[in-house]
This record gives sequence, structure tokens and C-alpha cells, in this order.
Amino acid sequence: MIDLYTWATPNGRKISIALEELELPYAVHAVDIGKGEQFAPEFLDLSPNNKIPAIVDRDTGRTMMESGAILLYLADKTGRLKGLDTWVTLEWLMLQMASVGPILGQVHHFVKYNAGKAPYAETRFQQEAERLYGVLDRRLTEREYLADEYSIADIATWPWISRFEWQQMDLAAYPNLLRWYLAIAARPAVARGYHVPFYVNDIPSP
Repeated sequence: MIDLYTWATPNGRKISIALEELELPYAVHAVDIGKGEQFAPEFLDLSPNNKIPAIVDRDTGRTMMESGAILLYLADKTGRLKGLDTWVTLEWLMLQMASVGPILGQVHHFVKYNAGKAPYAETRFQQEAERLYGVLDRRLTEREYLADEYSIADIATWPWISRFEWQQMDLAAYPNLLRWYLAIAARPAVARGYHVPFYVNDIPSP
């Protein structure tokens, strides 16, 4: 049994989707980041950076923070979702952790929630989002998934692309990425994991 501490964000959804795909039993503990529950002392013990998600693996007693590290841990624990070449999977997982997530997160902050307050930042991060969408689209030109086989690299990236509307991005302009997005959205485990810790909305459909 794994205890999952999470909220309905792209980073949180990565782990619930992975747990569903791996068919690992887990208990959900909602951490309401809107109310600042991530700063509670008891959560700090699990996640020193005060960020969701975090897990506790009751089988091993291990506590983990940071979504990328948790995905690697779960893949190693089960021997699954590593892709055909682990190093290629790691490349694309690190792209998500270092670029896709942080940049699209800045688009959410400046473009969606604070439009008009920092035009330079809006332009910079929007243009970088467009560039990253292009990187992903080109990668998927001749392959079904980022690391050829469905893997934690896809699971890490997909929840961020699922907020394409927040990013004012037209997925139709990126046909390979659109095909990939819809194929993953249709997976039953993804649909279940998307609605953890609770239903917010249907999976966005372009």
C-alpha cells in the first residue's frame, strides 16, 4: 500500500496516473494547496520543499517527494513503464522536469492568472511554450510515445499538456502531439488517475 499526498494539479496527477497504470494499491490524502495545507508541519516531514505530491511506501517505509523522483521510484519498484531504453526515457522525463513543467507553469501564472501585469514575461513564456510544444511534436513525428514505448516520460508530460487551454495553445497546430494526447487521454488508467483526489472537470478534449 502506498499513501499518496496530492492535489488536482499536473504534478499531482502524474503520480495518481502512474499508480493506476501500475495497478498499485494506494490511499489518497488530499493536501489543499489553496488553503496552504502544504505548509503544515506534518506535511513538511514528508515533503521538505512543501510541494505535492509526496508518497509513503508502507511496504518499504520509504518517503518520497518530487514527482520525477517518485515516478522513477515506482518504475524501479515494479520494473514497468521504463520505456524501451531507460536512458532515452530519462532524457524525456528530464525535459519535462526541467522545461515543460516549469515553463508551462509560468504561462499559467503570467498569462492565465495575471494577464496584463507583466507583458514581457507573458511574451517570453508564451513563446517558450510554443517552442516546447514544437519540440514534443517533432519528437512524436515517427514514434507513438516519447520514449517509443509508453513510459513515465509520457505520464510526466501529459498532465501539463492537458492544460493546453490554460496555456492558450491550439493543439491542432501540433498534429503529432494532438494524436499522442488523445491516445493517452483514452487510457482507462489515465482517466481514473486524472480525477484524483476528486473530480474537477472532464479531461479536456481539443
